[in-house]
Amino acid sequence: MNPIILPITLTTAGATALIAFWLALRTGGTRRAAKVSIGDGGDAALICRMRAQANFTEYAPFILVLIALIEFTAGTSTWLWIASVAFLIGRILHPLGMDGMKFGRSTGTAITFLLLVGLGLYAISLPLIAKHDAKPTVIETTPVTG
Repeated sequence: MNPIILPITLTTAGATALIAFWLALRTGGTRRAAKVSIGDGGDAALICRMRAQANFTEYAPFILVLIALIEFTAGTSTWLWIASVAFLIGRILHPLGMDGMKFGRSTGTAITFLLLVGLGLYAISLPLIAKHDAKPTVIETTPVTG
């Protein structure tokens, strides 16, 4: 088996897919219970579930792309694992908070915003702090004869 490339990204993307599925099931179940096939029908519970799912899809792609690019550029690290786990926890807390769990929504939102800004700033800084060689690297190749 080949070594896993971008293990943090792969793990986070897989977990994110499972959270997206969970959110879809919750929204679908509430939609069926409210007997609303399109829109929200004015049902408060359905509106909350739909917004939680939409909020997830608004932020998850940005965080995943940032994690992937940072891991690709700077390598796998403990702090990036921690950021990934924090993101997943925040994205679970947010919809639970939308259902009434005290501090779930605000904690999930705060974690997501902190990671969005922190990862974004780190991604911007990486090219600025990277060591640049004065001379470009020359790779010599030899033709294959056969």
